[in-house]
Amino acid sequence: MSEASHMTDDLTTVEERPGSRALRRVEQPRRGRALGLLAVVRQWFRAFRRTRPFWGGLWTMVAGAEIIKAMSFDIGLALTGGWSYSAGYVMGGGLILFGLVAWFAPHYRGLAGILAFLVALGAFPAANLGGYLFGSVVGVVGASMIWSWGPKKPSRRHLAKTTSTD
Repeated sequence: MSEASHMTDDLTTVEERPGSRALRRVEQPRRGRALGLLAVVRQWFRAFRRTRPFWGGLWTMVAGAEIIKAMSFDIGLALTGGWSYSAGYVMGGGLILFGLVAWFAPHYRGLAGILAFLVALGAFPAANLGGYLFGSVVGVVGASMIWSWGPKKPSRRHLAKTTSTD
C-alpha cells in the first residue's frame, strides 16, 4: 500500500501520503450519520407517541392478540364452526383494529375507546373468558386509556414565548 493510515478516534482517520508533509484528517461519517439518524427517529417517535393515545392503543392491541392466541382453533374450523369458534378471532381482531385507529386517527379516540371497551367486555363470555381473563382486563384498561386521552395543552411557558414574539 502506498498510503499509511491509522485511527485516532471513532470519527477521524489520519492519513500520511508519501512526499506529503501534512497529515490529512478524513471524516468517518458512518457513525456520525447513524447517530444522527437514530436521533431523528427517536425524535419522530417521541412526537408520534405524544400526539395520540399511544399506550392505550398498544394495550388494546396486546389484548386483541392475546384473545386471538387463546382461541387456538384452526382458521378453517373457525370459519365453518359458527360463532363459538370464530368469536375470538372477530373480537381480538376488533381490538387490534381499534388500537390501530387510536394510533393513526386519534380524533376518533372517543368512539374507538368506547367500542374497544364493549368488545373487550363481550370477549369475556364469548372467547374463552376473554383470553383467560388477561385479554379482557388488558382490553378494558387499554380502551379506558384511549377514551380518556386528550391532546396536551401548551404550557404557560410555551404560551408566554409565543405571545411575546408576536
